Amino acid sequence: MGVIEDVYADVEADVSLEKFREAVESKVEQMGGLADEETAAMLIAHELRDEEVNGVADIEPGMEEVKFLAKVISVGELRTFERDDEDEEGYVINVEAADESATVRLAFWDEQARAIDEEGIEPGTVLRVKGRPKEGFSGLEVSVSQAEEDPDAEIDVTIQDTYRVEDLSLGLSDVDLRGKVLATDSIRTFERDDGSEGRVANLTLGDETGRIRVTLWDERTEAAERLSPGESVEVVDGYVRERDGDLELHVGNRGAVESIDEEVEYVPRTTPIEELEIEDVADIGGVVRSADPKRTFERDDGSEGQVRNVRVQDETGDIRVALWGEKADIDLGPGDAVQFADVEIQDGWQDDIEASAGWRSTVTVTESTPQPADGDGDSASLASFGADGDAASDDRSAGSSGDGERSTAAGSEANGEASDAGGEIVEFTGTVVQPGNPAKLDDGETTMTVLTDADLSLGEEVTARGPVREGRLDAEEVR
Repeated sequence: MGVIEDVYADVEADVSLEKFREAVESKVEQMGGLADEETAAMLIAHELRDEEVNGVADIEPGMEEVKFLAKVISVGELRTFERDDEDEEGYVINVEAADESATVRLAFWDEQARAIDEEGIEPGTVLRVKGRPKEGFSGLEVSVSQAEEDPDAEIDVTIQDTYRVEDLSLGLSDVDLRGKVLATDSIRTFERDDGSEGRVANLTLGDETGRIRVTLWDERTEAAERLSPGESVEVVDGYVRERDGDLELHVGNRGAVESIDEEVEYVPRTTPIEELEIEDVADIGGVVRSADPKRTFERDDGSEGQVRNVRVQDETGDIRVALWGEKADIDLGPGDAVQFADVEIQDGWQDDIEASAGWRSTVTVTESTPQPADGDGDSASLASFGADGDAASDDRSAGSSGDGERSTAAGSEANGEASDAGGEIVEFTGTVVQPGNPAKLDDGETTMTVLTDADLSLGEEVTARGPVREGRLDAEEVR
């Protein structure tokens, strides 16, 4: 064999010997006699090896040209556009494709795009692709120069009509997903590079597999004002991006977010408060024991910020949660059942820990008690907070204010009477933050343990009257 054939034999690339020879001859001519056939063959072999990638995950924007196998997930519509320097129209079709490692968008142009539009291409088809990678609007994109079907190749990728949160991966587009609205943010405006004004807003959606932040752009931001927590919705034609290491589902003008009649189940999975540690990013849930007024402050750059502290209790303990920015405006008060997602656990006041709910966090007022992360389904309900042997002891809760300081029953609506059985007779009005016997009432400043057989409901405002003994109000009357 000659030198060209020898070098070609070591090349593991999908190119014929004839085309390899043509490339070598072209390289020799290009270099003006500075390289002989052997040197040119080695250069061509090096270029061919560079463009072969092991999988879609190895493709990076800026590579000269890559070759890979991928399975077609979905096919977009033919779109036309006007070229800047030509009168004729251009054509493009975007195809979503994937292998076992990642997803990529393939851009087919002009004649290729028209051929796909006329002849069609089915999801599930495996393509052998050659093209130039770049950073597209919705993530990695390969501008295809050549693609052909490979009927013998197999790629283990499942084609889905509707995704769940756990199915999402970076680069996916044309995503349809159903979820429950957990939280909404206000619409924010910004100035684009061309001087035009853009709009952006966020939702948080959850389903039975998890939750995800949804970013809405421009006209689609209206959904953030139209929808409310608790509604079930469907996202149509979303695409997956990454922010600070987390996946987000984006919805542009091609997509939509609409309410649906089907009820989507979302079960919060929370970490017990007693298990939280500094530097954790965790989900916690429970009942609001107390809520401080909102405070404003001046940032280093002169802008105004705001924060509000609430104290939340679950079956294992309680913790202060700092609500920053817009979250300080959320209507939360004693007795509200609430879930916080993605809060940062930090070193707090007086050697205690506290949770910080910033921009990445979600605050959801719930109707039912969140389940603990261990998922055993046997955890006690909020009604058992004050039961004998509970971790949230009466010693700590009775007569304790929301900021951890001690107070007395005399600070409530005491009438100064004395009971024959001993103990001062007081009237205490507050919100039921724990039903059952004993119950707990909170007036925003003081939490009172109440012994009563009355049938109380979480969040109900009642007045209990009776003697206080050892920090407990023994209710003779509840109304």
